[in-house]
Amino acid sequence: MTDPTSHIRRRCRLKGVVQGVGMRPFLYRLAVDQGLSGFVYNDGRGVVVEVQGPAAAVDRFLARIPAELPPAARLDALEVREAAPGGEEGFRILASPEEGARFTRISPDRATCPDCLAELADPADRRYRYPFTNCTHCGPRLTIIRDVPYDRPRTTMAGFPLCPECRREYDDPRDRRFHAQPNACPVCGPKLYLLDSNGAPLASDDPLRDAAEALRRGRIVAVKGLGGMHLACDAANPEAVARLRSRKVREEKPFALMVRDLDRARALARVSPEEAALLESPARPIVILDARPGAPVAPDISPGLDTLGLLLPYTPLHHLLLDACGLDLVMTSGNRSEEPIAFRDEEIVPRLRDIADLFLLHDRPIHLRADDSVVRVVRGQAMMLRRSRGYVPDPIRLPRPFTHPVLACGAELKSTFCLGRDDYLILSHHLGDLENLAVLEAFEQGIEHFQRLFYADPRELACDLHPDYLSSQYARHRGLPLTAVQHHHAHALAALAESGDFSPALAWTLDGVGLGTDGTLWGGECLYVDGLDFRVLARLRPLPLPGGEKALREPWRLGVSALLAANSVEGERVASGLFPDRPVALVRQMLEKGINSPLSTGAGRLFDAVAALAGVREEIAYEGQAAILLEALALRERPDLLETLEGVPAYEWATESGEEVALLGWETIIRSVLRDRRAGLSPGEIGARFHAGLVQELARVTRRLRGRTGLNRVILTGGVFQNRVLLANLWRELDAEGMDVIVPSAAPVNDGGIALGQAAALWLKNR
Repeated sequence: MTDPTSHIRRRCRLKGVVQGVGMRPFLYRLAVDQGLSGFVYNDGRGVVVEVQGPAAAVDRFLARIPAELPPAARLDALEVREAAPGGEEGFRILASPEEGARFTRISPDRATCPDCLAELADPADRRYRYPFTNCTHCGPRLTIIRDVPYDRPRTTMAGFPLCPECRREYDDPRDRRFHAQPNACPVCGPKLYLLDSNGAPLASDDPLRDAAEALRRGRIVAVKGLGGMHLACDAANPEAVARLRSRKVREEKPFALMVRDLDRARALARVSPEEAALLESPARPIVILDARPGAPVAPDISPGLDTLGLLLPYTPLHHLLLDACGLDLVMTSGNRSEEPIAFRDEEIVPRLRDIADLFLLHDRPIHLRADDSVVRVVRGQAMMLRRSRGYVPDPIRLPRPFTHPVLACGAELKSTFCLGRDDYLILSHHLGDLENLAVLEAFEQGIEHFQRLFYADPRELACDLHPDYLSSQYARHRGLPLTAVQHHHAHALAALAESGDFSPALAWTLDGVGLGTDGTLWGGECLYVDGLDFRVLARLRPLPLPGGEKALREPWRLGVSALLAANSVEGERVASGLFPDRPVALVRQMLEKGINSPLSTGAGRLFDAVAALAGVREEIAYEGQAAILLEALALRERPDLLETLEGVPAYEWATESGEEVALLGWETIIRSVLRDRRAGLSPGEIGARFHAGLVQELARVTRRLRGRTGLNRVILTGGVFQNRVLLANLWRELDAEGMDVIVPSAAPVNDGGIALGQAAALWLKNR
């Protein structure tokens, strides 16, 4: 046994998010507190610390590291080995050694911490009401980094030399602002200013006060935030909200609201403990919540829905603006519909001058655009819908490291990319839909930036199986070894990567569309997944899409297609009665002659068809709208639908259990929908019965496939599982059967997670 009083020396390496988060001053204080000598410094792989002193004190030092980490730190590994005793006295923080290629994790941007908020509200503090207050525990990180290693000259703070007081804090290991790269104050830091709608400067001794007054008067204010521009207006002012919708060309898609605190969020919506924790977390995402009846917001905030997307302030500027105006604010991305968020100073006014009445800006540049993340909670688990600010670039860890760096290029919609190196999968921020040229440019620039930040020069790439996706074309043009990964296989692998267990599993992959290995359009399959191998065990009966892409925007076409397939004799007459103003005969001819009517098993398309036939929606203004409204109406009709399907007459399916692939026949569903609509049932009741039938059939088929394969692990993934009624009830049914249900949480269940699965495929290929 080691004598606790004898002196020993230990050399430790800390890996994870350990730079730029106050780790060195934390270790300094621990060492001094324990009376130890030694040193600490950053290097290319993390933090190195050596301590020397009595064995008991060294042991306490090591035990306190993981137990008392700084708030923003994430410790992946603490490696400890013996070292030869030295003769130095005291403990020092050393300069980082000059190195070549390096890799260490970078912290996401973090919401303002309580200590900084206290300073912001203290009239005696020198940072009183200063909109850019931050410390090592909070503030901008990823969005301001130009290059590594992470120090001030390589951030967008390079143009703001520290004043003597800020320099004292920056240099003092006992101060929470020790080496806080964005550190600033009113003397030396960024400043606010106002521009009118034409970009002309406005004289103002208090830009925050004047912007708040404009918001109270019903004006639209463009606000520069952490990762880009927001467009803000009074959420309770119907005229202001309608004007913002018209100018932004965002007809019906819901707006996010920023409210001052959790109490105000609870006044507008029902907030569970899990949702409250997300709202107040350092990531500060938009959280989709159930609205309270009569919530005092304009009805045009979330047209047709009983939910609100709420977020709390995450910068000092937000806190001050909300305090000054006393309003709940629409806080939507600063862009026109389908464009990426504006973030560069030179582009802000040209892109937003036709939308904003006033610009509240600051002179700290943004280097990387980052939208607000979007999360919802299902059965107590956070479910990522859009992963960006606050979460990126936190990685997902693998059981073993890559043999070489790789890049996965993702899909076409909800674009992200993913770098793989060491034992990390680093999924990028949300970029948007690549069919927009500006998004494609952001995609290419983002890849270049991440490769530089993480010293990842990929030697191998992955892309989607679809050759026409712009992400696939980009990957081919790189000229490196390339693996095409089937879309739904990537969905399943992303879920397995997040779980950390790649053993075989069943995977329901339900979404809108993805190219299958047979050249047809998939989106309603149950896969057997065993690493790089997979096969289809069950799928929805294919539905023709008359008009191809046009059918995705006009669900009535899918309603006609489904109706003709289910009732070929009476179908056209019935369809003409349901859609009297639509060219039903032309659609029938297209289907009969096979003109631009590809087959698809996509579950999303079946939702569209049912929604159209139930009278919910004939055309949509944003992706998935018909299905979203069908779910909303079902919940409005039966408010307990998230907890139970008891008492809901479930529509029956006509499934054919083939030797190889079970075919889930929806023709009986379509006939049931038509019967109930003729009987005068509401669209909400029809929606409830459809959801109940789908849940019961998926559960029944899963039970059968478990018996056939012996697998008890079931993945639920794909964009259709953003539907809470479907996910919550199917999850509950499978749980009750004792199955191990895997639902993605850290990465989006929609196509925003595809790149993660592609990168995991390369890891499996090379392990």
